[in-house]
Amino acid sequence: MSQYVLRISDLPLQDRPRERLLSQGAKSLSHAELLAILLNTGQGPGKLSAVGLAQLLLKKLEAQGDPLAQLRQLEAGELLQIEGIGPAKAATVLAAIELGRRVFLARLPERTVIESPEQAAMALSGDLMWETQEHFAVLHLDIKHRLIGQQIVTRGTATETLTHPRETFRSAIKQGASRILVAHNHPSGSLDPSPEDLALTQQLLQAGQLLQIPVLDHLILGGGQFLSLRQHTRLWEEFPQPE
Repeated sequence: MSQYVLRISDLPLQDRPRERLLSQGAKSLSHAELLAILLNTGQGPGKLSAVGLAQLLLKKLEAQGDPLAQLRQLEAGELLQIEGIGPAKAATVLAAIELGRRVFLARLPERTVIESPEQAAMALSGDLMWETQEHFAVLHLDIKHRLIGQQIVTRGTATETLTHPRETFRSAIKQGASRILVAHNHPSGSLDPSPEDLALTQQLLQAGQLLQIPVLDHLILGGGQFLSLRQHTRLWEEFPQPE
């Protein structure tokens, strides 16, 4: 019998989502397993387990597009139409989604030191992560990498954004930034950089050399994840930035 029909309590202890979350961390769980923890129980004896019920929900959402993006827009009525999801489960799922949304939208305080791509992505997620159009943004940092501001430089269409190094560095100079970190989103959720993304990054790095304002990274955000072009390309070796 499939594990998605068995009750969670019938699974070996080390395979249960809650126990795995506590022992291995939340990142080790699939989307369905995370949802299963919120649902807690399945449809009843001989029917889908909590994991199976979560998979059913995700499959329905996937038919409408990116399941995570659709999950963010769920309403109670949609959940209550699924066998096995009553008011208590629907409320738990919706509360978790809203809490996650608020965490994403929370901005880092000014003067926070940005020391990693993860911190930069956190600062930019509220502006970029789930947008249905491409946005290009910049973080303004002082000489000690402390955040002094952030700005959406340009907004594009569902498939492309238009920007130029002059807009990016104009905002940096206006804000008195000593360093910048740039980012844009991919509404599709794919993090693969396009040739245009790489060409723009090269232009920005060249401008950073000329203006003596280092570009620390270029992030691509989408689908709840991010990619650091500094970590995944050799562009910073080809166009080293001023100290």
